[in-house]
Amino acid sequence: MRGTDGRVYYKHNRIKQLRAFCFAAQTGSISKAAERLSLSQPSVSLQIQALERELGIAVFERRGPKIRLTPDGRTLYELALPLVEGIDALPERFQERAETLQAGRVDIAAGESSTLYLLPALLKRYMADYPEIRVNLHPLDGSRMVEALRADEVDFAIGSMLDLPDDLHYRAVYSYGLSVIIPHSHPLARRDRIDLSDLADGELILPPRHLTTWRLVNLIFQQHGIPYKVRLEVGGWEVVKRYVEAGFGIGIVSDICLSGQEDFVVRELPAVFPQRTYGVLTRRGRFLSPQAKRFLELMEPTLSGEYDDAFGTDAETVFIVRGGNERK
Repeated sequence: MRGTDGRVYYKHNRIKQLRAFCFAAQTGSISKAAERLSLSQPSVSLQIQALERELGIAVFERRGPKIRLTPDGRTLYELALPLVEGIDALPERFQERAETLQAGRVDIAAGESSTLYLLPALLKRYMADYPEIRVNLHPLDGSRMVEALRADEVDFAIGSMLDLPDDLHYRAVYSYGLSVIIPHSHPLARRDRIDLSDLADGELILPPRHLTTWRLVNLIFQQHGIPYKVRLEVGGWEVVKRYVEAGFGIGIVSDICLSGQEDFVVRELPAVFPQRTYGVLTRRGRFLSPQAKRFLELMEPTLSGEYDDAFGTDAETVFIVRGGNERK
């Protein structure tokens, strides 16, 4: 806005000027308004004077230390007070609004293992606590999951992230070991300890080679220079377990899928096999909705606040291999 004297009065301090004016009008005193604002009296006077110059009006009649609204001042006060009160109450009102967001929707991507073993208990609690929030669960394999995150088709993904693209953030929450599962009739079932060379001779049952478990097993054997045999490539861990129970061979699975009710022998894998972590995958830079944050709080109470900040990688909880994402 340009004043009649040709000078430009900037508006970036407008709310400060209106707040000083309203407080002075409420208290009937510049000094009391300054005390309430924790400012000096000259500073408050200058703010009110700047407001008067910009509007071309006088807002107070000054009679010594006392002030009284002019007719123009009374009109301005009626207009300005709701604005000042609204701005000052904005943090509290926003928090109240955010805390009452009981409706809406959350879109979650997950691979087969997360859908089968991690999400049922979490979803049951979440949907009981927030029955009005619509949950859309997207069962996706690793590459499609990454695409959905990058396109903002989902709020976040739950899974085991072995390879981390630069534009995604992974936060591990759970950790599971790997085990070898053996038919009761197999010679290895009588062994208390299984070596890497035992697995190489045991004719493995693994998920298909484009999935992470196959690539991880292949990597470990290659690193140790041990040739190995794969007798059968089948689907997810439930299928692998079924074929091991039927005696086709031995399998390598994550402990996440073991219930203790299966009809086979379970042995620890050699220590060269790393643990598998499961957690939250998001697009780097994305801010999550209150509905999404509430779900993360069920996984880890401190987790949702992390997604208000710049995303980083927790290198201690991410095991990196070339290629692939959340798979079996």
